[in-house]
Amino acid sequence: MGHRRKSPGGVLGVCVVLLLMGCTGGGPEPAPEVSTAAEPTDSLEQTVQGFIADGVSSVVVQVRWPGGEWSKGFGLRDPYGREPAQPQDRFSIGSVTKSMVATATLQLVDDGLIALDDPVNAMLESFGAGLKPPTPITVRQLLNHTSGMPDYVKALERTNPPQDVVSTSVSVQHGMELTAALPWDWRNVGFFSYSNSNYLALGQLVEKLRGRPLDDVLRERVFGPLGLDRTSLSNRDRAAPDNLRAYMSVGGGRLEITQPEVVTGSPAGGVVSSTEDVNDFYRGLLSGALLSPGTLQEMKTVKSMNYGLGITRFPDACSSSAYRYGHFGSVYGYLTSSISSEDGSRQITLAMALPTLPSETPDPVTGRRIDQYISQMELAAQKTLDQLC
Repeated sequence: MGHRRKSPGGVLGVCVVLLLMGCTGGGPEPAPEVSTAAEPTDSLEQTVQGFIADGVSSVVVQVRWPGGEWSKGFGLRDPYGREPAQPQDRFSIGSVTKSMVATATLQLVDDGLIALDDPVNAMLESFGAGLKPPTPITVRQLLNHTSGMPDYVKALERTNPPQDVVSTSVSVQHGMELTAALPWDWRNVGFFSYSNSNYLALGQLVEKLRGRPLDDVLRERVFGPLGLDRTSLSNRDRAAPDNLRAYMSVGGGRLEITQPEVVTGSPAGGVVSSTEDVNDFYRGLLSGALLSPGTLQEMKTVKSMNYGLGITRFPDACSSSAYRYGHFGSVYGYLTSSISSEDGSRQITLAMALPTLPSETPDPVTGRRIDQYISQMELAAQKTLDQLC
């Protein structure tokens, strides 16, 4: 289910050039040359076809460049059905959500409601009730994962089998309570350590300072201004026909995990979207439609591990003075990779619904397989953007 527009940098046949220069030699005109140059998306398509051959249920992708766009769906919307995946289908984007929540947080900075280096300890009830931060924790440290806060997901997965985890609704407050059950070592503060709990805290901060639910804030200040009408945080629509569906095997049967309950409404990974909307988000963000220039620059500034404020930095082979930005998302049943050039003119977002996952734990074979998909997705995305220079 593909769609292809004009390829970048079209090639003119030599014969056409000679005719335009006035070549009038005798004899019949030579046949026009046929370009055999590979399309910049060819290697990407081969990689995705390899995913499908390996049992991946579906993959959707959209690539953009100045003057062109290519989008395609591979596999089936439902691995136990017949409907082919469509490029506009929706999926859980996992931690790509963090870039959106980071944007809503940085809008607080632009509006003068808080500063990046302000501590949040006294502002968040969850920090005083159960969590005991060992030092003052700033907005910046939550955004760039240098707070040292433990990850609530580890507590959740340590005490529950996967089929229970994925089907359990975890409120932001419950997630913070789970975090409080883990040690928060002061020696980890100031060093990068990726933790979903940081973004639960940021969700609470946005709600407190805006006086509104996070879902409303995102819809009004991020999704709405960019026209992201296929993107939502907490409006579940698992029965919608345009979902990419995912499953887990349980006791000889299967459990549907489309739009996993465990991340519904979560500031750390709960957004459901499409490839087009994700690309629209990063293009709007990077072009300055959502943040002031100074705040956007702060967002892109990396201290360690190529991670800024809710956004990942990637090398850009097309420029010696610029980088690419985006985020990776992994959630039960789904993987997403989105990377954009610094000006948002060249973009790729691809997402997959994984093969039916085993519910047994631990499962190192599945873990290695997913790690391989993650690596291949990023390599394929970067290679495609390199070919669009």
